[in-house]
Amino acid sequence: MTESASVSLEGIVKRHGAVTVLHGVDLAIAPGEFFALLGPSGSGKTTTLRILAGLEPHDEGRVTMDGIDVTQRGPGDRDVAMVFQSYALYPHMSVYDNIAFPLRMVAMPRAEVDAAVRDAAVRVRIDHLLDRRPGQLSGGQQQRCALARAIVRKPRLFLLDEPLSNLDAKLRMETRVELRKLQRSLGVTTVYVTHDQEEAMTMADRIAVFLDGRIAQVGTPHEIFERPASTPVAAFIGSPPMNLLPGEVHRGRLSVAGTPLELARHPGPDGPVTVGVRPGALVLSDHGIPGQIYLVEDLGETSIVDVQVEGQLVKIRTPHRPGVHESEAVHLSCAGSAVHVFDRNSGLRR
Repeated sequence: MTESASVSLEGIVKRHGAVTVLHGVDLAIAPGEFFALLGPSGSGKTTTLRILAGLEPHDEGRVTMDGIDVTQRGPGDRDVAMVFQSYALYPHMSVYDNIAFPLRMVAMPRAEVDAAVRDAAVRVRIDHLLDRRPGQLSGGQQQRCALARAIVRKPRLFLLDEPLSNLDAKLRMETRVELRKLQRSLGVTTVYVTHDQEEAMTMADRIAVFLDGRIAQVGTPHEIFERPASTPVAAFIGSPPMNLLPGEVHRGRLSVAGTPLELARHPGPDGPVTVGVRPGALVLSDHGIPGQIYLVEDLGETSIVDVQVEGQLVKIRTPHRPGVHESEAVHLSCAGSAVHVFDRNSGLRR
């Protein structure tokens, strides 16, 4: 098993001229952890990964590996391997030579190179393709070749930048499972950048949610889904994401659209709030928040019902196609334990 590193980023600030791209990013990643940086385009996650790799300078803060400051070290001195979205394979070389390249660069003996290349190729199931060139491979096979080239060196830190985004949906799902199994078998600390929350939720031990150059929340997939720290995180996580509605707390009672809601706990001080409920927690009922059916989206195994509540669309996920029609008047209800309350002004969870 590969020796893996603990990694930390402390107060990382990155500027492009007058624009601040990263606003003081702090992260601590444990040895052997599969850690995802999740966020929309432009949120700073890839910049953070490149700073971690030593590929991009930053303006403030430091990077440590196993407690040692590596801020001034180049990529070659950090013992990291990186897989890019584009795979970055050498087109004139065979698969074998592409995988062997990093080992030959450090003058490893030929017999050891051969054994390491064949072992890495078996791990990613391309040992039958070693004589081919990248142009003769499918997208999925090229991606496996890039992974083999990264793991062959047995790095202490494995960095992956949107590695599955060029694959079709079916292959992406298959490769996701294989990649997670591979990481577990290697035991190597892995930092994985993605904008795809399903990838992050199914693969990562923990996730850092990036929004506008800041880390909005760090936690396990379960923690982030069940207890989003703020309305921006709640609006980003989930497919469809959490419904967010204006609410009011009066004399310790919560209401939405004039309808009182039962809560499993106290909603906090009186005043305007934002109320969050996951689509899967809402049900069509004969009581509750009044609304009108806007559209029913039939997804086969499930349906999404769009309901207008005071001019705002609310989504309900049901395990079947409900017997309702557009423009029909309905009511929505949910268990008190499924209701999230956020401060209206700060957006933070109460």
